[in-house]
Amino acid sequence: MLSAVKRYQQLFAGALARCFPRTAAYLRAEREAAEPQPVKARRKKAASRSTRVSKPAGKPAAASAGIYGPAPWKIAAEQVAAMRARVAEAVAAGVIGVPSDEQWAMILARQPLTRIFAGAGSGKSTTLILRVVFMLCHLGIAPERLTVISFTNASCAELRERLSQVLAFWGYPFEAAQARQCVRTFHSAMGVLARELLGDPVWFEQLEEPGEPDNPLAGGRLRPAQQCVLRQVYQACYAEDERFRALVHGLLGSPVPESEGRRRGKPRAPLEGFRLAGEFAAVPLFEAFYVQAGFIESIGLRVDRLEPHRLACPPRERQFVEALQLFWARFEAQLAGQGMLTFNAAFRQLGERLAGEGQGVATAQLAPLSHLLIDEFQDISPQIVQWLQAVHRQLVRRGEKVSLMAIGDDWQSIYGWRGSSPELFMDFDRHFPFRGKARKSAVLLLNTNYRSIEPVIRDAEALLAEVACKQAKHSRAFRAMQAGDHGVRLVQGFDPKSRLPELLAEIRAQCEHVASRQRAERTAVLVLSRRNEPLRAIQAQLDKRLPVRCYSIHRAKGLQAEVAIILDDCLAPESHPLRNALYACSGFFRNSYDQAMRDESLRLAYVAITRGVSRVLWFVRKAQGAARLLAARG
Repeated sequence: MLSAVKRYQQLFAGALARCFPRTAAYLRAEREAAEPQPVKARRKKAASRSTRVSKPAGKPAAASAGIYGPAPWKIAAEQVAAMRARVAEAVAAGVIGVPSDEQWAMILARQPLTRIFAGAGSGKSTTLILRVVFMLCHLGIAPERLTVISFTNASCAELRERLSQVLAFWGYPFEAAQARQCVRTFHSAMGVLARELLGDPVWFEQLEEPGEPDNPLAGGRLRPAQQCVLRQVYQACYAEDERFRALVHGLLGSPVPESEGRRRGKPRAPLEGFRLAGEFAAVPLFEAFYVQAGFIESIGLRVDRLEPHRLACPPRERQFVEALQLFWARFEAQLAGQGMLTFNAAFRQLGERLAGEGQGVATAQLAPLSHLLIDEFQDISPQIVQWLQAVHRQLVRRGEKVSLMAIGDDWQSIYGWRGSSPELFMDFDRHFPFRGKARKSAVLLLNTNYRSIEPVIRDAEALLAEVACKQAKHSRAFRAMQAGDHGVRLVQGFDPKSRLPELLAEIRAQCEHVASRQRAERTAVLVLSRRNEPLRAIQAQLDKRLPVRCYSIHRAKGLQAEVAIILDDCLAPESHPLRNALYACSGFFRNSYDQAMRDESLRLAYVAITRGVSRVLWFVRKAQGAARLLAARG
């Protein structure tokens, strides 16, 4: 009797696998997870859990059966020898610098799933270029099956130019069109598929700046054309939906005008500012809806599937979500009617299509994404993780070989307020599972810092002591100190408005100091701030001929100067009840949103400090946030 039941179960499982392969794979993964493990394995797993800050909030449905491997790349000794010999010739010709042993480990990596923790100033860009050269020139990977993902269109342009120069030394034909196809942002790579599969949409985010899709993380405020569309949708919702009208006035704390229904024409929607708890400033409701909807979609949720009454947040936030759902349904309908899409909607639609049977998607359309090398992986979002999973699972189901090399630094993750999270990089194996016995990615470290001197590195790392969620590592300084070099000098009690002349004099003095140095950086001084107002005031009075650049800290990532001057402290924002509730729903995060923002304020200061090569000056009114940790050290 028992054997008959077992045979029936096997027959049923076979039918399930044929008819519902994704469901079968999920159940198989769950069954394997529930099977008893050897005592040693259980102890190892328990020990691994004990080192984590807290238990993950949930398990994304896509993180089940393995995708990558199990076999490593087939790399012959002759291929390695040829690469090393040609690199030596390139070094002698002054084309590149000498790779270190840890950089060679990345260049010659054999695993199809590799994660590289690359610290600040570790030379990852040059190493990434040499990895691409090795794959194209020595491993014979076709360029039409390889894509390098960089953060912005600007960083892509720099990477393309450098890659083309190095490939030219190798004698590898690589035209400008091939370079554009090979090196892209996530949004540009997605845009290629969208043109072919989603009817070549107009991107809402680029209404006034058409062209190659860029990473919106690097963008600023909404432009007039975008605001116009959002305002139209908001007005139509308000005029035609009584429930939405009531919610709007409830959020703004004002009664619905009694005479509204008797007026001629449509009632006019209120445009006064609204501020959610946790946000920096009040904005019109239509802008608040757009910002929060973008965050919701970025962390892998759908606005239309939220259940406001189930969210663990105050009534005002639940009321906001209910109004947002009414607004967002009309917004997406209006975009669809005009042939427009948001980037988030396109990622979701393509991901859902590929996670299914992938009908109407040719293998050739996915082929460029077979072998991915992704830079700045620490700033990835759950939504893009879901899209990547769907792309590579679909390719694997079609018998194609795939690989993923993720390069990043969780210490430099500074876009959590837009939905990104370093946890996705740290929990990499959960989201990008390996099929081998180890079921883990290969992990490499680039710990040598070629940019900053030792005191700058140590002061920067001291800020990370209170970060709750981080990868433990320790950078080593390659650059030797010279006379007059120092780490962070903290200046408290500084008001940039009343003491602007002193600050300008300090900037000029630092420029003179740099001019007296041998082998100094081209940019003498980099002035950094979280806010644009003090930067504009400095630029207005600074001599344009001085080798000084002023940037927000977010825009300065990837840049460096001999001297970094930082204005203002890096303070954590106030508690954000709505985003805490959304984080809990997402299933991707182990920490709350509030904790993520506290960590991010410290990482932002770390990024600012590590822009400096030989000196860092930090001016604050009072050391309350990240600067407090340096003040405590004396």
